[in-house]
Amino acid sequence: MKPEFEKIINKYDRILPPSIILEIKETVPNTLTKAKLEGIMVTISTTYTNALVNPGESVGLVSAESIGEPGTQMTLNTFHLAGVAEVQVTTGLPRIIEIFDARKLIKTPMMEIFLKDPICKDMEKVRKFAALIKETVLSEVVSEYSLNIFDQELKLTFDLSILEDQGLDTKQLVKLIKLKAKKFILESTDNTITFKQKGNKPDEIKELYAIKEKIKVLKIKGVKKVTQVLPVKRGDEYLILTAGTNLKDILKLPDVDPQRTISNDIHEIRAIYGIEAARQVIINEVYKVIESQGLNIDIRHIMLVADIMCANGQVKGITRYGVVSEKSSVLARASFETPIRHLINAALEGEVDHLTSVVENVMINQPVPVGTGLPGLITKMK
Repeated sequence: MKPEFEKIINKYDRILPPSIILEIKETVPNTLTKAKLEGIMVTISTTYTNALVNPGESVGLVSAESIGEPGTQMTLNTFHLAGVAEVQVTTGLPRIIEIFDARKLIKTPMMEIFLKDPICKDMEKVRKFAALIKETVLSEVVSEYSLNIFDQELKLTFDLSILEDQGLDTKQLVKLIKLKAKKFILESTDNTITFKQKGNKPDEIKELYAIKEKIKVLKIKGVKKVTQVLPVKRGDEYLILTAGTNLKDILKLPDVDPQRTISNDIHEIRAIYGIEAARQVIINEVYKVIESQGLNIDIRHIMLVADIMCANGQVKGITRYGVVSEKSSVLARASFETPIRHLINAALEGEVDHLTSVVENVMINQPVPVGTGLPGLITKMK
């Protein structure tokens, strides 16, 4: 970069933050004239200063209103279909509540799995990969369970066509089942596995019933919790949508692109990618719901809520156990839910409320410290 350009840009370092100054230095072409660069810098600094919030602006209240008012117009339908009826995604108000409450168990966990080049361009390879990661349990390949009370045997008959599709045979299944059924002798043919008891016991039949239920849910193939897969085309590449999420195990697979693969479970993202990524997922997920409903909310309101939820390094919901429990003001905590409990605890601990925020001042009928209530006027007494 020309030294005279650097001088012009550096003049604005009091107005603009360092990150913007650095970005301008990296992107400004040397073909510009001084006058044009001056014009660009004036435009950038004006846009930046106009975007700043005035001191004393009640950003929290404005955000709450801006999200709450359009939220009342949201349709209450919980599901919409992504391509086919199999992949259901929670949308609308239920999804917004799920995110803002920071729920650990969400109704429809899902992942978007992006694959590396060149696999992502080949539909056939993407389909094979999708089949590979789908969790298959034993009950899906069994066509019949027969319990012989006289001989005290349990016989599983398998559907050979499904076994072939999954690339499995009964010998592999015996190896997997042996770990769960150590008390039994296993005998197998091409399409059956028979369980026989070791020794003679009076309660054998009860144990056969128990093992039958236990092995029904035995995982024989795929990634745990990924119950459904759907390859879809986006732009010029294919990606896989899943019902169920297990980001930790999916990211271990060499063909997966870890830069873009994402889950809609905020706590899982926080555990794997960290708090900044969790904040971004909150913003993206809320914005996605708002857009699908055709509402118009400025993204900065959502960013503020996401910042509050992630401020201390953990994802906290906007509930009495989350964000509200950390307010320093006793009255603000009491105004949300369970007031008596908060007041008694504060009295026992001898807590002092310094009335620094909005809610507590409204409660005791004082001017609130926002807008014109923020500056205090001092007069010299004679």
